[in-house]
Amino acid sequence: MSSQRNIVSSSHLVSERCAELSEFEFGLIVANNAFNRWMIRCMAAAGETDMTAMEVSLLHHVNHRGRSKKLADICFVLNIEDTHVVSYALKKLVKMGYVGSEKVGKEALFATTPAGVELCQRYRDVREQCLINALIDNGGQQADIGDNAQLLRMLAGLYDQASRDAASM
Repeated sequence: MSSQRNIVSSSHLVSERCAELSEFEFGLIVANNAFNRWMIRCMAAAGETDMTAMEVSLLHHVNHRGRSKKLADICFVLNIEDTHVVSYALKKLVKMGYVGSEKVGKEALFATTPAGVELCQRYRDVREQCLINALIDNGGQQADIGDNAQLLRMLAGLYDQASRDAASM
């Protein structure tokens, strides 16, 4: 298969056995950058202009289901290897007043504060207005999005296993 027919960012990586993976990787890079930009802009529209995409993700995950969470569990669920990055971001969210931390035994548990819950709700409102409305106006395709989410989770496992293989070489 010719790499000229594929939309890729690194033609030298295109495999004749699976050119589609290179197309997927380029799409993933572009989508990841767009999603990170979206989270930052959505949060700014919700009223907080000093957050990174990582901090936005962490705030929403800590707020998820209204339960306190351990650092290790946050990293595990979000598939983040570098706990130092997460720890730093959580400290910033604590300092900003959106997340609280409580020591239980040797572990710190993190939970959203009332200000954090309120900010997450404002983010949700902006998301509904800007993103969900645009999706619905463009024909929805919620089933396709669900299928793609499942595919992304499966590919995350594939990339994780390939990472372990590469690390053992």
